[in-house]
Amino acid sequence: MNNRQLMQRDLSVLWHPCTQMKDHEQLPVIPIKSGKGVWLEDFDGNRYLDAVSSWWVNAFGHSNPIISNAIKQQVDTLEHVILAGFSHEPIIELSEKLVEITPEGLTRAFYADNGSAGIEVALKMSFQYWKNAGKPKKQRFVNLANSYHGETLGALAVGDVELYKDIFEPIILKPLTAPSPDCFLQDDWEAHSLKQFEAMEALLAERHEEICAVIIEPLIQCAGGMRMYHPIYITKLREACDAYDVHLIADEIAVGFGRTGTLFACEQAQITPDFMCLSKALTGGFLPMCAVLTTEKVYEAFYHDYDTLKGFLHSHSYTGNPLACAAALATISIFQSEPVIENNRMLAAHMKRATAHLSDHAHVAEVRQTGMVLAIEMVQDKARKTAYDWKQRRGMRVYQHALSRGALLRPLGNVVYMMPPYVITPDEIDFLATVATEGIDIATR
Repeated sequence: MNNRQLMQRDLSVLWHPCTQMKDHEQLPVIPIKSGKGVWLEDFDGNRYLDAVSSWWVNAFGHSNPIISNAIKQQVDTLEHVILAGFSHEPIIELSEKLVEITPEGLTRAFYADNGSAGIEVALKMSFQYWKNAGKPKKQRFVNLANSYHGETLGALAVGDVELYKDIFEPIILKPLTAPSPDCFLQDDWEAHSLKQFEAMEALLAERHEEICAVIIEPLIQCAGGMRMYHPIYITKLREACDAYDVHLIADEIAVGFGRTGTLFACEQAQITPDFMCLSKALTGGFLPMCAVLTTEKVYEAFYHDYDTLKGFLHSHSYTGNPLACAAALATISIFQSEPVIENNRMLAAHMKRATAHLSDHAHVAEVRQTGMVLAIEMVQDKARKTAYDWKQRRGMRVYQHALSRGALLRPLGNVVYMMPPYVITPDEIDFLATVATEGIDIATR
């Protein structure tokens, strides 16, 4: 089999995610044969450096032997068992580990199959908590402008990216939206984040009696164009949620497990959320899984006699799958046995140096970075910061050029970003920086 043959078979039966399939009349689908480390190889022998960790999941490289071997060992013992009334050793051990490594006070783990489903769990838990606690008027959620939390209807509802959400407005709940603390083009991130928090505090002060929870992506609004902000916003938000008796949901699905410079982004704000959603890198990119960590206080609100009907009736067929648990345990073991965070900080510093020249590019408004996430925002007019019309699809030109040079760079609109596996080398970072520069030059001509 070669690329062309497999592409033809693909296009006759598949419907790809987040894709206008008509694009593939001109844009080839690339069938991947194998992956190793940061590299993917197609059926024609071409290689691509995976600069986006295959949608931000692949923390320690493709075919990582530690994670792979853990799954192999598990598969011949127990592939799956119902988690209602039954349990198994991997899920118990994983839950113990997650309680150990997440912020203090998170004592209970609930599992779902993917990130969006985990957000649904957190939303439903918060909503029902207040009903169980005798405060049924608390029914609203607060989100941030430009936020993204997934694409199931509940998760979509608490997001704020028009591209994903607008068409479904008639069938989704309506959140209360506070201005984003996004520090795009701000010199003083801390001061700006504090200023933006004023609107959030005012909203909570006015409407807390009807609010279940505030949901945020700590530090980085990822699908919203990798917009970033200062941890002081999260610190202040925790204080306000406590003062007004509102839950705080931290969506760490994309930013957790070392991506921001600490194991979890909330650590930089020195807070514990009421709910923490973890997915993507949780299993090293091998298998789908989401864990929702919460507090003993939340757990106890559901712990009643059956006939009170206060139990949490939510399930997934593959909840707590042992194979995914094995992958997650192996992923955590790498963090605990190797200096991952320290190495990431060195790699992040190299990413900054390798792309520093782009700050002077005539069509780059900003190069911003938080940990192992670096974003380059292309603009039509640098002086006025005028954005390109999205219909021009400048990011697509970068993507196509990168593929021709052997790199997978998948921009978000006009934002070119790097979110690579942690096993990337400085030389490979330099290569990505060169390819990104070339692509931006071509896209902005």
